[in-house]
Amino acid sequence: MKMQWTQDAENAVKKVPFFVRKKVRARVEFQVAAANKNVVTLADVKTAQQRYLQSMSAEIKGYQIDTCFGPSGCPNRTVHSEELLEKIEHQMASADLLTFLKQQVKSNLKFHHEFRISLAECPNACSQPQIKDIGIIGAVVPEVTTQPCSLCDACVETCPDQAIVLNPKIEKPEIDMQACMSCGKCIAVCPTDTLGENNKGFRVQLGGKLGRHPQLARELPGIHSQEQVLDIINYCINFYKKNSRGGKRFAQIFSPYDFDDLVSRLLVNVGE
Repeated sequence: MKMQWTQDAENAVKKVPFFVRKKVRARVEFQVAAANKNVVTLADVKTAQQRYLQSMSAEIKGYQIDTCFGPSGCPNRTVHSEELLEKIEHQMASADLLTFLKQQVKSNLKFHHEFRISLAECPNACSQPQIKDIGIIGAVVPEVTTQPCSLCDACVETCPDQAIVLNPKIEKPEIDMQACMSCGKCIAVCPTDTLGENNKGFRVQLGGKLGRHPQLARELPGIHSQEQVLDIINYCINFYKKNSRGGKRFAQIFSPYDFDDLVSRLLVNVGE
C-alpha cells in the first residue's frame, strides 16, 4: 500500500538537509508502517527525526560516495564507472577516516563531518560533484577525424552546448573546445565517423561544499585515467589527514595555493 503524506509532513521533511532526506523519509515510512498506519503526519516526522539524530553517529563511516544512476541505464552515460566506484570504495575504507574523525571531533560525529566524493558518468552531473570534496565526471573528448563528412548536421543538432558548427568550405565540423563539455553525444550520432574519440576518462573537481560558506569545486586540467583518479584521491586523503583539525572539511583547508601545487605535481608527472 502506498504511503500517504499530509501537507504538514511533506513541508517538514523538505527542511531536512538534502543529503540525508531520502534516509529520513524512508525511516519515517518504515516506522509508520510498523505502527500499521498508511498516513504520515507531522508528529511522525518529528518522532523519526529525533530518533534519527540520536542514532546518527552509529551510521557514520567517515566518508560518503554519491553516484548518479548511469549504471542503471542512463542514456547520457559517457563512461562505465563500476570498476572505478568499487576501487574508490575500497580505497576510502582502507583510509579509515572514521578513526581519524573520532580523534579530531570531540562531540558526536554527524554526516557533515564525512569526506564526500561524487561520481557522475556524464556532464549532467546528477550526483552534484560540484559541491563535494572530490567530484569525478565521466568525459569523452571528441576530435575531427580524416573521414569525409556528409554535412548531415546531426552533430550540430545533438550538441546541447552549441559547441559544433559545420564549415562548408572544408566540408568538416569544427569544435569549440572551450564550449565542449566532453559528453560524447556528437560522436554517437555521427554516421560517417568524422567525429571520433580523442580522449576518454574523467574530469576531476576539488573543494566543493555547501553550508554557511558554500563554494563550487575547482576543476583540475585535463582528462584523467582511472589510475590517475585514484592517485588524486589518495593525495587528497593524505592532505586531509595531515591538515584537518577539529573536523574541518577538506574544502575548508584545501586553499587555492594547495590546488595550484597539485596541478604542478600533475604536470610534472605527465612530463615524466
